[in-house]
Amino acid sequence: MQRPGDDPRADEQAFLADYDASRFPHPSVAVDVVLITAHEGRLWALMARRDEHPHKGDWALPGSFVRMDESLEAAVQRVLARVGLQDVFTEQLYTFGAVARDPRTRVIAVAYYALVDYDNMQQALRGNSALHLGAIHVPWKGLEGEDVQVDGPDAHLPIAFDHARMLATAVMRLRGKLDYAPIGFELLPERFTLRRLQRVHESVLGHSVNKDSFRRRMLAEGFIEATGEREQGVLHRPAELYRFCNPSRE
Repeated sequence: MQRPGDDPRADEQAFLADYDASRFPHPSVAVDVVLITAHEGRLWALMARRDEHPHKGDWALPGSFVRMDESLEAAVQRVLARVGLQDVFTEQLYTFGAVARDPRTRVIAVAYYALVDYDNMQQALRGNSALHLGAIHVPWKGLEGEDVQVDGPDAHLPIAFDHARMLATAVMRLRGKLDYAPIGFELLPERFTLRRLQRVHESVLGHSVNKDSFRRRMLAEGFIEATGEREQGVLHRPAELYRFCNPSRE
């Protein structure tokens, strides 16, 4: 029973004033962002060359240690701004906490994935030689598999830390969500053809899909609507343009 004059809030303030956080060892926390786009029937990832140890010269996902005064989401936005991207879809992916995943110290990494239209991703690459957009090589079918590889100019890139596992986890997440969430639209411009939408789905799934049944399903699900416009500046017959019309996104 609380006695008259007792103030739990004052007791807590006194406790916190004397609290010594250094009594308990604690890990560092980082965010890493799997930046993905779709192009020419494949998924592509934005990689950054490391210019310092550990893994100097290898390629890693864009990331950063989380500052003491920022949230995880704010740290992710800071990473995106550093590579010249903003207003892109992001979602928390998974927490990677293997004890020896970083040779410097105990680091827990909270991975996010971000989906970016190909044209926007190309703009982020301009003038930045430390960045590389490489096609993701997925050596397995279905929803689960081992680490993936990322194509470099001549061979697969050497990937630092456990970032190949982060990339694989992002691919698995996309494949798992594709059938029940309109995730593919985040990889498209505002207006797109049905053919381009199909190519995005094929990029994520890693295999071709039947054109007619795919289009029927997309139209029946009600996620897209015709704009009344057609492609411009193409040599073939201009295809009709569509847009995403999910009310929950507005």
